[in-house]
Amino acid sequence: MKKAVFLDKDGTLIKNVSYNADPALIQFEPYAFEALQILKQYEFLFVIITNQPGIAFAYFTEIELNKVREHIKEKLQQQGIDIIGFYYCPHHRSGVLHSYAIDCNCRKPAPGLFFKAASDMNIDLSQSWMIGDILNDVEAGNKAGCKTILINNGNETEWLLNKSRTPDYTVKNLKEAAEIIIRPELKTQLNNV
Repeated sequence: MKKAVFLDKDGTLIKNVSYNADPALIQFEPYAFEALQILKQYEFLFVIITNQPGIAFAYFTEIELNKVREHIKEKLQQQGIDIIGFYYCPHHRSGVLHSYAIDCNCRKPAPGLFFKAASDMNIDLSQSWMIGDILNDVEAGNKAGCKTILINNGNETEWLLNKSRTPDYTVKNLKEAAEIIIRPELKTQLNNV
């Protein structure tokens, strides 16, 4: 089975611009390329897991979101990084589009998208990590059985903590997250020398 790093999109991998579907407005977070290049050396798959309620609220379409996905994928490929999965939840129970205005098992903090990705790509969730910028990301990762890292960049404002919403680690940026993830790998390598 494979191991993955699941990444939240907005506020973790790229700058958080509310309901953005314009590729021209996309800016990557500090150390995004460097962090993923470090993790790539340890054979992690990269999968984006993101809530996109703007679809349910008719702010943008799934076609427009696909343009954002392609832009992110292209920019990362230019840095030698492949995103092998992009899973998104288009739902919100208060949405204006009836077909998307539902309670679902894919909107974080629910873990449905993790289970779908794991099934699609033969990923061992117990050997995988979730990195996000809010506690809903952490909760989804914990419920899926991943190890979790919260990037404390000011995007979490509620701080409603319980066992499932407590990250394994809290860091300032993606580079610190990558260093934590590879630390067990480095220990294993040193023991095998």
